[in-house]
Amino acid sequence: MKRIATKTFACMCALVLATSGSAMVGCSGNSSGNDGAQQGATSQEAGYTFTDDLGNQVTASSHDRVVAGMGSFANIWELAGGMLVGASNDAFSDYHIESKAEKVGDFSSLNAESIIALNPDFVILTGANSGRGGGVAQTDLKDTLQAAGIAVAYFNVTTFDDYLRMLKTCCDITGDTKAYEENGTNVAENIAAIKKKSEGKSAGSVAVLTTYSGGTRVQASSTQTGTMLAELGASNITDADKSLLSDYSLESLVKADPDFIFLLPMGDSDEAAQKALKDQTAANPAWKELTAVKKGRVITLDPKLFLYKPNNNWDDAYEELYESLYEDQHEQK
Repeated sequence: MKRIATKTFACMCALVLATSGSAMVGCSGNSSGNDGAQQGATSQEAGYTFTDDLGNQVTASSHDRVVAGMGSFANIWELAGGMLVGASNDAFSDYHIESKAEKVGDFSSLNAESIIALNPDFVILTGANSGRGGGVAQTDLKDTLQAAGIAVAYFNVTTFDDYLRMLKTCCDITGDTKAYEENGTNVAENIAAIKKKSEGKSAGSVAVLTTYSGGTRVQASSTQTGTMLAELGASNITDADKSLLSDYSLESLVKADPDFIFLLPMGDSDEAAQKALKDQTAANPAWKELTAVKKGRVITLDPKLFLYKPNNNWDDAYEELYESLYEDQHEQK
């Protein structure tokens, strides 16, 4: 059974650890025989060494006291069987982590002093810029934390494969092979089955729009949602016209006239998100001219699965998109 803690999420881009260069073989099951088992045991006693997504060699000598700088990372660490002594605020408000941990600030402006005061063995951070609020990038914390003798690793997570790699590394550190099977392998098998259903099918063209009070952004096919749609046989309108990524207007959307429109409303509250959604779409008369609107193919996506990282519920996100493209008849609410 899945751990339901991931059913709520924090707004954020996320990060993943590349597992190449690992000093031991862990929960992926790539080891063979007694030699592999002995290698794993020796590595865990001496600490676990790997190369993170920014190319840094990291040794986690212990995983008893861990701090996560993003809610999605805190969730992944717990899914790998680990516990936390500290985490960013969104880990509590959106991921409802189980650890009895302390808050160390918003993910866009973590408090280095609060982290150091927890005396962590290992800190998990994002290598990407904060993306909101003008906060300090988490990469700027590296020197301060390392000067305090704290191991720091940077992850980058956009796709399910990214999540799977990060989960594997975390499971290698904790030694919890069952957690990888439950929260990684099983989810991957479900996704493979969903993709198989879409083989040979073409869903047509799609647009993924993120709406907020300041305007609308169009997502590329390389984003979290864009990647899933591409793998399910949909063609992103930005692949044919890259200018939409930097110069979006409703008029340009009408010109592209996608078969499906997927909406991701953003806001400080649900009410603000829905207002921004209405202001950026239905409030404009040109919106009604779109084929997707006329045919009821405008789908408002669940932020818990598409705006934030769904982690061990990534298969639910794939299934929802598959049903939207091939099974459901949608009417805009």
